[in-house]
Amino acid sequence: MRFHSGPPDDEPEINLIPFIDVLLVILIFLMLSTTYSRFTELKVNLPTADAEKLQERPKEIIVSVASDGRYSLDRQPLDSRDVDALAAAMRTAAAGKPDAMVIVSADAMAVHQSVINVLDAARRAGLSRITFAAQNTAAKR
Repeated sequence: MRFHSGPPDDEPEINLIPFIDVLLVILIFLMLSTTYSRFTELKVNLPTADAEKLQERPKEIIVSVASDGRYSLDRQPLDSRDVDALAAAMRTAAAGKPDAMVIVSADAMAVHQSVINVLDAARRAGLSRITFAAQNTAAKR
């Protein structure tokens, strides 16, 4: 019988596959347990858009919202900032226009609640076609 004496011919081998598996499990755990906070990163500067202008708008009702919350309807200023008064004015402006479109033209610095009040007034007036006006980015430069 032949016994091998002396150092072995093969060098010891380090298996990296279990090490990589453990690292991947730790990486997945960290990805799932980390919370991302993007609210501090938001910088909103609205409104701008690159859409083409419509050529014909015969059944439109333009509601403008100033930065201080004042409203105007078809370029006529409204005295009240109340939602019911705005809804009544919109209902009157929509008389004879069965499928009128409400165009909300709000200042970029207008309070969000003022725009929501316009949407609520349009719902109360029975107007469901609503769009928002925006300034073209090329015109802003």
